[in-house]
Amino acid sequence: MISGSKPTVVGIADMKMAQNGGKLITYALGSCIGLCFYDPRLKLAALLHIMLPLNMETGRKNPLKYADSGIRETLRAMEAKGALRSRIVVKAAGGAKMFDVGGKGSLGNIGQRNIESVRMVLKKEGLRLIAEDVGGSVARTLLFDSDTGMATVQSYGKPHMTI
Repeated sequence: MISGSKPTVVGIADMKMAQNGGKLITYALGSCIGLCFYDPRLKLAALLHIMLPLNMETGRKNPLKYADSGIRETLRAMEAKGALRSRIVVKAAGGAKMFDVGGKGSLGNIGQRNIESVRMVLKKEGLRLIAEDVGGSVARTLLFDSDTGMATVQSYGKPHMTI
Protein backbone atom coordinates (compact mmCIF):
# COMPACT_ATOMS: atom_id res chain seq x y z
CA MET A 1 0.00 0.00 0.00
CA ILE A 2 1.25 3.47 -0.83
CA SER A 3 1.46 5.69 2.22
CA GLY A 4 -0.24 9.07 2.47
CA SER A 5 -3.85 10.14 2.17
CA LYS A 6 -6.61 7.58 2.11
CA PRO A 7 -7.38 6.54 -1.48
CA THR A 8 -10.72 7.21 -3.15
CA VAL A 9 -12.55 3.93 -3.79
CA VAL A 10 -13.69 3.17 -7.33
CA GLY A 11 -16.56 0.70 -7.34
CA ILE A 12 -17.50 -1.91 -9.92
CA ALA A 13 -18.72 -0.29 -13.16
CA ASP A 14 -17.39 3.04 -11.91
CA MET A 15 -14.73 5.64 -12.73
CA LYS A 16 -13.15 8.34 -10.62
CA MET A 17 -10.39 10.88 -11.22
CA ALA A 18 -7.66 12.27 -8.97
CA GLN A 19 -5.03 14.95 -9.25
CA ASN A 20 -2.34 16.57 -7.07
CA GLY A 21 -1.25 13.40 -5.31
CA GLY A 22 -4.71 11.90 -4.87
CA LYS A 23 -4.88 8.10 -4.93
CA LEU A 24 -7.50 5.81 -6.40
CA ILE A 25 -8.17 2.18 -5.50
CA THR A 26 -10.45 -0.54 -6.81
CA TYR A 27 -11.07 -3.99 -5.35
CA ALA A 28 -12.33 -7.33 -6.59
CA LEU A 29 -10.82 -7.32 -10.07
CA GLY A 30 -11.57 -10.90 -11.01
CA SER A 31 -12.70 -11.12 -14.63
CA CYS A 32 -13.23 -7.33 -14.43
CA ILE A 33 -10.45 -5.01 -15.55
CA GLY A 34 -9.14 -1.91 -13.86
CA LEU A 35 -7.76 0.69 -16.26
CA CYS A 36 -5.43 3.46 -15.08
CA PHE A 37 -5.42 6.48 -17.41
CA TYR A 38 -2.72 9.10 -16.81
CA ASP A 39 -1.78 12.47 -18.28
CA PRO A 40 1.72 13.04 -16.85
CA ARG A 41 1.83 16.77 -17.61
CA LEU A 42 -1.37 17.46 -15.65
CA LYS A 43 -0.75 14.62 -13.18
CA LEU A 44 -4.36 13.74 -13.88
CA ALA A 45 -5.31 10.15 -13.13
CA ALA A 46 -8.50 8.24 -13.85
CA LEU A 47 -9.31 4.71 -12.70
CA LEU A 48 -12.04 2.81 -14.55
CA HIS A 49 -13.42 -0.57 -13.35
CA ILE A 50 -15.13 -2.36 -16.25
CA MET A 51 -17.13 -5.59 -16.03
CA LEU A 52 -17.94 -6.61 -19.61
CA PRO A 53 -16.35 -6.24 -23.05
CA LEU A 54 -19.07 -4.52 -25.10
CA ASN A 55 -22.05 -2.29 -24.38
CA MET A 56 -25.02 -3.96 -26.03
CA GLU A 57 -27.47 -2.92 -23.32
CA THR A 58 -30.53 -1.09 -24.60
CA GLY A 59 -30.75 2.33 -23.02
CA ARG A 60 -27.11 2.06 -21.91
CA LYS A 61 -27.85 3.00 -18.32
CA ASN A 62 -24.24 2.63 -17.14
CA PRO A 63 -21.60 3.10 -19.85
CA LEU A 64 -18.82 2.57 -17.28
CA LYS A 65 -19.78 -1.10 -16.98
CA TYR A 66 -18.34 -1.90 -20.43
CA ALA A 67 -14.86 -1.64 -21.96
CA ASP A 68 -15.91 0.19 -25.13
CA SER A 69 -18.24 2.83 -23.71
CA GLY A 70 -16.36 3.07 -20.39
CA ILE A 71 -13.05 3.91 -22.07
CA ARG A 72 -14.73 6.55 -24.27
CA GLU A 73 -16.55 8.07 -21.27
CA THR A 74 -13.28 8.23 -19.28
CA LEU A 75 -11.54 9.94 -22.18
CA ARG A 76 -14.31 12.52 -22.43
CA ALA A 77 -14.05 13.28 -18.70
CA MET A 78 -10.25 13.60 -18.83
CA GLU A 79 -10.29 15.77 -21.95
CA ALA A 80 -12.85 18.04 -20.26
CA LYS A 81 -10.19 18.66 -17.59
CA GLY A 82 -7.55 19.52 -20.20
CA ALA A 83 -5.92 16.13 -20.78
CA LEU A 84 -4.59 15.44 -24.26
CA ARG A 85 -5.07 12.04 -25.82
CA SER A 86 -1.53 12.20 -27.20
CA ARG A 87 -0.15 12.38 -23.62
CA ILE A 88 -2.45 9.86 -21.95
CA VAL A 89 -0.96 6.48 -21.13
CA VAL A 90 -2.90 3.47 -19.85
CA LYS A 91 -2.14 0.57 -17.52
CA ALA A 92 -4.43 -2.43 -16.98
CA ALA A 93 -4.93 -5.14 -14.38
CA GLY A 94 -7.49 -7.93 -14.04
CA GLY A 95 -9.15 -10.11 -16.64
CA ALA A 96 -8.66 -13.32 -14.67
CA LYS A 97 -10.42 -16.58 -15.42
CA MET A 98 -12.23 -16.96 -12.13
CA PHE A 99 -14.46 -19.95 -12.86
CA ASP A 100 -13.89 -23.14 -14.77
CA VAL A 101 -17.01 -23.59 -16.88
CA GLY A 102 -17.21 -26.71 -19.02
CA GLY A 103 -18.12 -26.77 -22.69
CA LYS A 104 -17.04 -24.71 -25.64
CA GLY A 105 -18.87 -21.49 -24.69
CA SER A 106 -16.95 -18.29 -23.98
CA LEU A 107 -19.01 -17.51 -20.88
CA GLY A 108 -16.42 -19.13 -18.62
CA ASN A 109 -13.63 -16.83 -19.77
CA ILE A 110 -15.17 -13.38 -19.70
CA GLY A 111 -11.81 -12.16 -18.38
CA GLN A 112 -10.07 -13.02 -21.67
CA ARG A 113 -12.86 -11.37 -23.66
CA ASN A 114 -12.46 -8.26 -21.49
CA ILE A 115 -8.68 -8.21 -22.12
CA GLU A 116 -9.19 -8.47 -25.89
CA SER A 117 -11.89 -5.79 -25.91
CA VAL A 118 -9.80 -3.37 -23.81
CA ARG A 119 -6.78 -3.78 -26.11
CA MET A 120 -8.92 -3.30 -29.23
CA VAL A 121 -10.73 -0.19 -27.94
CA LEU A 122 -7.53 1.44 -26.65
CA LYS A 123 -5.88 0.90 -30.04
CA LYS A 124 -8.94 2.26 -31.86
CA GLU A 125 -8.92 5.35 -29.62
CA GLY A 126 -5.19 5.90 -30.24
CA LEU A 127 -4.14 5.25 -26.63
CA ARG A 128 -0.93 3.55 -25.52
CA LEU A 129 -1.21 0.58 -23.16
CA ILE A 130 2.20 0.78 -21.46
CA ALA A 131 1.85 -1.87 -18.73
CA GLU A 132 -0.50 -4.65 -17.72
CA ASP A 133 -0.99 -7.46 -15.25
CA VAL A 134 -3.84 -9.44 -16.79
CA GLY A 135 -5.10 -13.00 -17.06
CA GLY A 136 -4.33 -15.78 -14.64
CA SER A 137 -6.83 -16.97 -12.06
CA VAL A 138 -6.50 -14.62 -9.06
CA ALA A 139 -8.45 -11.53 -8.11
CA ARG A 140 -6.55 -8.27 -7.82
CA THR A 141 -6.68 -4.94 -6.01
CA LEU A 142 -5.38 -1.97 -7.98
CA LEU A 143 -4.03 1.22 -6.38
CA PHE A 144 -3.19 4.23 -8.59
CA ASP A 145 -1.17 7.30 -7.54
CA SER A 146 -1.92 10.53 -9.45
CA ASP A 147 1.37 12.10 -8.34
CA THR A 148 3.64 9.46 -9.89
CA GLY A 149 1.40 7.59 -12.33
CA MET A 150 2.46 4.35 -10.63
CA ALA A 151 -0.05 1.55 -10.22
CA THR A 152 0.34 -1.13 -7.55
CA VAL A 153 -1.31 -4.50 -8.07
CA GLN A 154 -2.04 -6.70 -5.06
CA SER A 155 -3.01 -10.34 -5.54
CA TYR A 156 -3.66 -12.93 -2.86
CA GLY A 157 -0.54 -14.96 -2.15
CA LYS A 158 1.68 -12.91 -4.46
CA PRO A 159 4.09 -10.04 -3.83
CA HIS A 160 2.83 -6.54 -4.71
CA MET A 161 3.66 -5.56 -8.28
CA THR A 162 4.19 -2.05 -9.58
CA ILE A 163 3.17 -1.45 -13.17
